[in-house]
Amino acid sequence: MIRELGHEPNGYFWEGVAQLLVSTEAQALEGRFAYDPEAGMFCAYGTDRSALEDLAARMSVVATDGERLRRLVSGANASGFESDD
Repeated sequence: MIRELGHEPNGYFWEGVAQLLVSTEAQALEGRFAYDPEAGMFCAYGTDRSALEDLAARMSVVATDGERLRRLVSGANASGFESDD
């Protein structure tokens, strides 16, 4: 489905999803962890466990709900968000 949306399902795509979630739904998480994606994986890391758990819960919803993912990516495309995937 991610390819249908014009993206590659790699770590950089998921970093973009995480950045979108933080910037649009969870601004309080901004700066509380860092990202380290690679081609085959996505990683967020830091010492703020509650922030990481919050991000994980949000990412889990998007990763398991195709319609939610479509809405998020469509909104990002409409706003001009650039993903590095």
